[in-house]
Amino acid sequence: MKPLLMSCLLLLAGAAVAQEPDAERGRLLYSNHCIECHTEQMHWRTLHQARDWDSLRAQVRRWQGEARLPWSAEDIDAVARHLNDTIYGFPRPTAPVARAVQP
Repeated sequence: MKPLLMSCLLLLAGAAVAQEPDAERGRLLYSNHCIECHTEQMHWRTLHQARDWDSLRAQVRRWQGEARLPWSAEDIDAVARHLNDTIYGFPRPTAPVARAVQP
């Protein structure tokens, strides 16, 4: 494989990994700010509002606003990922795969 092409592919792979929300950060944010009111039973109740990845993310965004937490979009994604990985298991949308340009 040509060195330039290999470098481009490695950069693209690194960028994809860098965009994934940090699961540990999500766990810490949830533990520090949400666990006071939200026990695990809250997520397992039959009337939970999260029905898929988008609605889970929307609920995290909603409640961080209610709590007046100055979270970034990355923080919201990280908390949603933590909840999804540990409780819900919804399929998450995958980022589009970048394709190398053929010369």
